[in-house]
Amino acid sequence: MKWHELTISTTEESIEMITNFLHEMDADGVSVEESGTLNKPRDTSLGQWYEVPLNDIPEGHAVIKGYFLEGTDMEDVKNVLRTRIDELRSYDIEPGSYTFAEALVDEEDWANAWKQYFKPLRVSERLTIKPTWEEYEAGPDERIIELDPGMAFGTGTHPTTALCLRTLDSVIKGGEQVIDVGTGSGILAIGAVRLGASSVLALDLDPVAVSSAKENTRLNGLEAAVQVHLSDLLGVLRSSEAGSGTALNVQVPVDLVVANILAEIILLFIGDVYEALKPGGTYIASGIYENKEDAVAEALESAGFVIESREREDKWTAIVARKPVVG
Repeated sequence: MKWHELTISTTEESIEMITNFLHEMDADGVSVEESGTLNKPRDTSLGQWYEVPLNDIPEGHAVIKGYFLEGTDMEDVKNVLRTRIDELRSYDIEPGSYTFAEALVDEEDWANAWKQYFKPLRVSERLTIKPTWEEYEAGPDERIIELDPGMAFGTGTHPTTALCLRTLDSVIKGGEQVIDVGTGSGILAIGAVRLGASSVLALDLDPVAVSSAKENTRLNGLEAAVQVHLSDLLGVLRSSEAGSGTALNVQVPVDLVVANILAEIILLFIGDVYEALKPGGTYIASGIYENKEDAVAEALESAGFVIESREREDKWTAIVARKPVVG
């Protein structure tokens, strides 16, 4: 089988939005390659190592590839993408002088090629992400997340995901009930259970992500602890209030909500998160680019949250906020 390969050369800050656009336009796979220059800072505090080869992508830029079934109207795809990418500037996200390139490729040329660069990665004091196809022997107190991300976002290599996992490592004490909004590959839900959470309700509106999260949950043997739903947080709240027949594995309100999604989306459901949390509960919001950090923090405080910390990597931020205990 052959596929249309659409290559978009753009900026690193626009990666998440453009990859999301590609998924929404029914791309059957998306890959991202960032600058591999020697000047790019790498976090080696936990012994991480990087096998991605050096490339000629300029600092701050990235190459995103989307794969579409042969026969797809690629002119229509590009026209829609141009409109949506240009709109990013209205959200203070600069895609730069982006360009498109096209090729027709065989499935075997892309479906597995990226796997050679995805190696076991120690992301926190206790968590290591291990691709299912790699051999790895865990050390004492090292918790392994088996992962085959497939087409869903979330391998742990992106700063937003790594920030969330490290923050979960510092926040989870054991026995928490958790809701993971925008679960993607399910990596945060799995990580939360590996760290001691008793149960996680993993939510996503993308059927591809739901399928991937379910499969990764199965690969880790955590079906009893992680429940994956095609839903958003508001849908869960309404179902809970209406006493619908859908049995959830968590009791709302919960101890912890984590969301690794775009700042623009985070701003839309802060009130829902507040409602979904117990007094004293914690909200970890990641996926926040530096130019949106203060806006998200102000919105959280306006909703009644108390900001406890801001964790940063590259130009991304994860905010840890707590719902106050009344009285």
